[in-house]
Amino acid sequence: MYAIVEIKGQQFKAEEGKYLYVHYLGEEVKEGQEVLFDKVLLLDADGDVKVGAPAVEGAQVKGEVLLPLVKGEKVIVFKKKRRKGYRRKNGHRQCFTKIMVKNIVKG
Repeated sequence: MYAIVEIKGQQFKAEEGKYLYVHYLGEEVKEGQEVLFDKVLLLDADGDVKVGAPAVEGAQVKGEVLLPLVKGEKVIVFKKKRRKGYRRKNGHRQCFTKIMVKNIVKG
């Protein structure tokens, strides 16, 4: 059984016992805290597919925060204009939250 759930504007495929790396949920989320996502867009229970319009009523995804702040790999942003002497180098590391999906509740 799996569910497509929207978390902070992005869609994720959630399966029980799997890990999700979602965009940073903020400082109010602590390690070991239970989180609940109720914007389930699609629910597949062994071939029985329910598609929401826009969300499946009563369906929820329950998870546990394992690491509230995880940094992704560094991305180098390099800008250059040839023959002008213009070069800028900048780096960026995106912040994520690691969640383990505990349970998917059918609606």
